Amino acid sequence: MPNLASDPLSSVVDLLRPQPSISKMVTAGGQWQVERHDMASPFYCAIVEGRCRLTIRGREPVILSAGDFVLIPDLDSFTMSSEVPPPRHATYLPLETGPGTFRLGPATSPIEVRALVGHCAFNAPEKELLLSLLPEMIHVSGQQRLMALVPMIHEETRSDRPARTMILERLLEVLLLEALRTAPVRPLPPGLLRGMCDPQLSGALQRIHSDSAGALSVSDLARGAGMSRSGFFERFKREVGKAPMEYATAWRMALARDLLLRGDLTNSEIAQKVGYGSASAFGMAFLRHQGVSPGAFAAAAR
Repeated sequence: MPNLASDPLSSVVDLLRPQPSISKMVTAGGQWQVERHDMASPFYCAIVEGRCRLTIRGREPVILSAGDFVLIPDLDSFTMSSEVPPPRHATYLPLETGPGTFRLGPATSPIEVRALVGHCAFNAPEKELLLSLLPEMIHVSGQQRLMALVPMIHEETRSDRPARTMILERLLEVLLLEALRTAPVRPLPPGLLRGMCDPQLSGALQRIHSDSAGALSVSDLARGAGMSRSGFFERFKREVGKAPMEYATAWRMALARDLLLRGDLTNSEIAQKVGYGSASAFGMAFLRHQGVSPGAFAAAAR
């Protein structure tokens, strides 16, 4: 379970449970293009050298240059190509040139682009809630800490050393947190990151995440933010994308699911940790929110 004294970004990333998957070095030259569909997995890319074009379904194409980093927490499909894409009928399949290394484009063309590309998995139950709190895409430039982390992940992915899995999990957590906190402040879609950028809402979000066992009300949160109840309610909903108590309940249910999956606490103990006075009150709230009882949820996940 996340440290309840931690900040909201840390607690969300902790609950997402990032797991290592794929990391590769991609080199490319000439005109080239690669498409991936139906992925449903987090994607990140660091451009080491050159320029290329990234197109995400539903978004305008983005030109990436050396020093750029992109993170897409919930990627469905994408197209990556040379800055000037090849004709649609032209196909160049990736050629594996070594362990974890791939070449794109005509073999006779000089290498113009080098990029470190990775995918991972989120092992959280019903991760959709957590992902809905994050931006759909983060694109930053010139962040040396991020650019240093990606090669470390790539190297560790290729190794077979002791504690490899744990080190990769921690590196992925740091990568996600570093990307989130260096994301441009504007424009951001409604969500946790946008709310944390609002000085009057950040304290309320801190309290929701750090005091999951305590009594919360819109009036108390508004008072702490120095705002009227109605003004706070409207601003929170506009910036975060959910009403204050809807957000608080969703967060507590996410914590409850995590505790149920761990299986080392009774329903009464979980109820106390997520702000309910009894196991029966917690059970009714969980059933209303999840559509199944706590016991049925835990049994189905075993």
